[in-house]
Amino acid sequence: MESYTLPRRARNTHKGDYGRLLILGGCVGYTGAPNLCAQAAVRAGAGLVSLGVPKAIYEICAVKQEAAMPFPLPDQDGKLSLEALDPILERLERSDVCVLGPGLGRSDDLTRLVQTLIRETPIPMVLDADGLYAAAKQPEVLLEAGAPLILTPHEGEFARFQPERLSDRVEETAAFSEKYRCTVVRKGPETVIAFPDGSSKLLRVGNPGMAKGGSGDVLAGILGGFLCQKQIQRPVETAVWVHGKAGDLCAERFGEYSMTPGDLIDLIPEVTKPMIH
Repeated sequence: MESYTLPRRARNTHKGDYGRLLILGGCVGYTGAPNLCAQAAVRAGAGLVSLGVPKAIYEICAVKQEAAMPFPLPDQDGKLSLEALDPILERLERSDVCVLGPGLGRSDDLTRLVQTLIRETPIPMVLDADGLYAAAKQPEVLLEAGAPLILTPHEGEFARFQPERLSDRVEETAAFSEKYRCTVVRKGPETVIAFPDGSSKLLRVGNPGMAKGGSGDVLAGILGGFLCQKQIQRPVETAVWVHGKAGDLCAERFGEYSMTPGDLIDLIPEVTKPMIH
C-alpha cells in the first residue's frame, strides 16, 4: 500500500511560509459550507486562511471562526454580486491558492462571476460545489483558466460537464482532465484523481458515513490548505487520502450513521500527526 507523508516543519519558520489561502463561498441559507471549508484548511496547516462571504452572512460566519479570517463582500439577494469582482481580484493578488464554490449558490450573476474569476485568477484554484455548476454552463471556460485548476466533482457534478458517459470511470476522468487541462478529483466510493498530463490515480479510502452534506467542503479545505504549502509533495493525492482516513477513523469511533463533517475536521490531527517525517 502506498504511503503518504508530510514534511517536518523547520524551527525558524513563520505563518507566511505555509501559504495564504482565499476561500470564496456562502450565501443566505448556506453558511455551513464555507465555514467547514475554512476550519478544515486551518487543520490542514495553511498559514493564513481568509474567507470571503456575502455581506448578508458575514456576521454569522465571523462568529463561527477563530483562526480563519472572514470578510464581507458585496452581495445581492444574499449571494455574491458582480460588484464583488474587483475586491476579489485584489485579494487573489495577495493569496497563494483560492477555493471557490462552497455554499456559493446559483444565479446568472454568479455564473458570470465564477467564469470571470476562472479566466482571471493568477493563482491555483480549487473549484468546488456551485463553482462547478457555474463552470459546467460553459465547460470551454476551463481552457481559458489563468492558472492551474483543481475540480472536485461528485458523480452528478461530473455528469453536467460530460453527459455522455464511458463505462470506465478512471479512463473517462483521465480523458476529461487531459482535454480540459485541469486536475480532477472525482469523488465517490473510489475516488479518481486525474492530471492534465493524462496520468491518473484511484484511491480506495473513506466510507458511506461520509455521504452527507459538508464532507466535500471539508475535502476542499484540506486541498486548499495542502496546496498552499509548497513543501508538501503530491498535495492533491495526500489531501484525498487524509480526508478519507479521517472519515474511516470517524466511522470506527462514531459509526457511519452518526459521524459528522465536523468530526472529520476534529480527527484530521490523528491522521496527519503520524505522517510527519
